[in-house]
Amino acid sequence: MAYKITDACINCGACAEACPVAAISAGADTYVIDAEACIGCGACAATCPVGAPVEE
Repeated sequence: MAYKITDACINCGACAEACPVAAISAGADTYVIDAEACIGCGACAATCPVGAPVEE
């Protein structure tokens, strides 16, 4: 199951650094996860200080 990043995102970039498949990139207001590239590992959620990445 893919993850998405909620509006709680503070743009710290921790999720992008933790993603093993580089599925996360900086968006206009928050980081964005490419759902097709996401493998659902949860590394982003585990590293995010504000809990912004959630399962879709």
